[in-house]
Amino acid sequence: MKIEVIGPGCARCKKTAQNVNKALEQLDGSADATVEKVEAQMEIIDRGVMHTPAVAVDGDIAVEGDIPDVDQLVDLFETA
Repeated sequence: MKIEVIGPGCARCKKTAQNVNKALEQLDGSADATVEKVEAQMEIIDRGVMHTPAVAVDGDIAVEGDIPDVDQLVDLFETA
């Protein structure tokens, strides 16, 4: 699974990235995942993200404009 944290690197984006990592820790490695940060403005626009932060799973935007909590991300990653 490829997880992308999309945003310009603001505090909200950093919190989202922290929550993504915490969610993956809770899954104890059951989710084979790589996490990438997408911070370049043109890459954000190319993905069609209008509101940051956003989280994409395998190229599909799953969360946009909110800081997802850890439980929300765990559920998301379990079903991906």
